[in-house]
Amino acid sequence: MNAPYAALSPDCVLDALESIGFRPDGRSLALASYENRVYQIGIDDADFLVAKFYRPQRWPDAAILEEHAFALELAAAEIPVVAPLEVGGATLHRHAGYRFAVFPRRGGRWPELDSPEEREWLGRFIGRIHAIGAARTFTHRPTLTIEAFGDASVQHLLESDWIPSHLVASYTTITDQLLDAVCECFEAAGPYVPLRIHGDCHAGNVLWTDAGPHFVDLDDCMLGPAVQDLWLFLSGPPEDLARQLSDVLAGYEQFASFDYRQLRLIEALRSLRMLHYSAWLARRWDDPAFPRAFPWFMEPKYWEEHVLALKEQVGALTGPPLAVRI
Repeated sequence: MNAPYAALSPDCVLDALESIGFRPDGRSLALASYENRVYQIGIDDADFLVAKFYRPQRWPDAAILEEHAFALELAAAEIPVVAPLEVGGATLHRHAGYRFAVFPRRGGRWPELDSPEEREWLGRFIGRIHAIGAARTFTHRPTLTIEAFGDASVQHLLESDWIPSHLVASYTTITDQLLDAVCECFEAAGPYVPLRIHGDCHAGNVLWTDAGPHFVDLDDCMLGPAVQDLWLFLSGPPEDLARQLSDVLAGYEQFASFDYRQLRLIEALRSLRMLHYSAWLARRWDDPAFPRAFPWFMEPKYWEEHVLALKEQVGALTGPPLAVRI
C-alpha cells in the first residue's frame, strides 16, 4: 500500500518548521484533515502556528501558489480569510520531500446560522469574496464541470470495481439518468461566467467568533458558479431553504450581484457533490487514514444506500427551483 504520509513523523513536522526559521517548543496537535495533514504547532515565545502539509502529487506548485495568492488577495481587502504566512518571501516551502505552508492559528466555532442576521452576515462576506473573485481568473486551479465532477467520478468507480456486482447495472442506469438531468439543469440555467470561488464553502470551513465569520481552507478553490459557495449552508424542507437563502442573498447582494437563474443549479451541484465524494474516497483508499476513518465505504450497505440516494436525487432534479424572494 502506498502511504503518502508514511515519512511525515512528529519530528519531521517540527523539523520542517525549524527549516524556515521557527522554533517549535515541542507542542504539536494533529487537526482534523484527510486530504492534507494539518498540525497546530507551539512556537517559543510566540503564538501557535498551523502547518499544512499538502498531499503529494495532488496539485502542481502553480495551483497551490494560486490558492495562496487568492487568499492573500482576499486578506489584503480586509476579508476575514486565514491566509498563509510569507516566510523569506515565500508561502510554499519544502522539507523531506513534502510541501507545506504555515498559517496563523484562528479559533472559533462552527456557524449555527439560526438567525436571519447571522445568515445575512455570512452572505455579506461571501459576496465580498466573489466581488474579488470576479476581478480576474485562475490559470492553474480546476473548474467545476459536469465532466470533471460527474462523468469522471462515475467512470472511476466503475473501472476500479468499487460498485458491488449486484448493483453495477442499477448504478450505471441511475447515474446515466442523473447526469442527463444535471445537464438539463445547467442548460436551463443558461451560460454564466465562472468566478474564483472558495469551492468547498461549508460550515466546517467557516469559524465564527464575536467578531463574525472567518473563512479557512481554500484548498479546493476553483472556478465555478457563485451559487456553489451558498447552497451548502442550507438545510431543511424547501420552505426553510428558500427563507435561509433569501437571508444569505440579502447580505450577498450588498457587494455582488447574483444571477437568480443559478437557483436551478442547486440540486445539480448537490448531485455532482454526491458522485464526487464517493469517487474521492475511492481515489484516496491507498492512504491508511481513509480505511480507518471510513470503514463503511467497503460495505455493500453503503452502496445500496448510495444508489437509493441517487435515485431520490433524480426526483429532486426534476422539481422546481427554490422560490426565493427577490
